[in-house]
Amino acid sequence: MQQRNIWMALSVAVIAGSLGYLAVGKFGENLVYFVTPSEVAALSPDQYGKKMRLAGLVVKESLHVVSNSTKVTFALTDGAKTIPVVFEGIPPDLFKEGQGAVVEGRLEADQTFYSTMIMAKHSEDYMPIEMKRAGLELPKKDFFKTLQME
Repeated sequence: MQQRNIWMALSVAVIAGSLGYLAVGKFGENLVYFVTPSEVAALSPDQYGKKMRLAGLVVKESLHVVSNSTKVTFALTDGAKTIPVVFEGIPPDLFKEGQGAVVEGRLEADQTFYSTMIMAKHSEDYMPIEMKRAGLELPKKDFFKTLQME
């Protein structure tokens, strides 16, 4: 009976240790920090090349598509700082100038953010095209009222 308890405790310890290693070891590798353009501008050189997410507003008239390629360049701002971004691929349909965006990638030593993914933010107000054409507007709801229980 005592030998059985020892084996049970040993098995539990091995399983717990394995799960702990997987959780801690792999978790750190997959962490992606979220930063603003002001925070990116203040990063030290040892942070260059590390994976992170940059969020901001796409600067108007900064969006350029490189001819004969899928490369897109633009700038993201938080109002205080502006960071140039290079993206290789097809941006999402909602991605445009003057809209919010979150890009995932790496800042390099040339102070350019090289993105591998764009997540476009969009308005929460959806209106059918027929209503837009008719010049109608959606009623503005009080956000806090929508959270109250009825």
